[in-house]
Amino acid sequence: MAAAPEPPGSDADADLVAPPLLIACALGIERLALRGRRRHGAAPGPVTVLRTGMGPASAERAVARALAGEPLRGAAVVASGFCAGLAPGMHPGDLVVADETWGPGGRAGCTGTELLVKALTGAVPGRRTVHTGPLTGSDHVVRGQERSELRATGAIAVDMESAATLGAALSAGPRPVAAVRVVVDAPEHELVRIGTVRGGISAFRVLRAVLPAFYEWHRSLLLPRR
Repeated sequence: MAAAPEPPGSDADADLVAPPLLIACALGIERLALRGRRRHGAAPGPVTVLRTGMGPASAERAVARALAGEPLRGAAVVASGFCAGLAPGMHPGDLVVADETWGPGGRAGCTGTELLVKALTGAVPGRRTVHTGPLTGSDHVVRGQERSELRATGAIAVDMESAATLGAALSAGPRPVAAVRVVVDAPEHELVRIGTVRGGISAFRVLRAVLPAFYEWHRSLLLPRR
């Protein structure tokens, strides 16, 4: 007679360990949001929230430096923060889960996109739309006609750091990577400054709520302990 499977959290999980988790963002306000809810729920392994600074070059340098250190060697990486939505009908506070990122260094495929979408749907309060598709990179803030041109490539959103973050992470070695962004402006809802407009405040509140979904994704990466 076959033995019954062990329930989650039993001694059968004792030989499993999650890799460290690195959450990379560019701005101080993003880091504040991502650290503000860490007391809610427990991560299955060590978690570091890294502020990289703005722009792809800063993100690439900061992530490469962080992953070169022993504590984060082999870490799973999530690029997070705010983004600009490209599709008509997007609103501030909508979520973008990338299935891949596009940048000058090429395309990076993301891990566990469907799991993240499901986890975010349960973690974020209210009826927030979760969009899935390619997230493209830029080295500057995108406005007006350029937004339409990027949309024509098939991308659903744009930011300055995600593609560089995931590119640097994968250059440092194979690992799970993901990009989750909160729309802070969109074609019909352009912002001038984050935090001074209602849409920016809405996006901040949504970003504060995403950590439980990141932890669920992190938990799915449990590896056999060596």
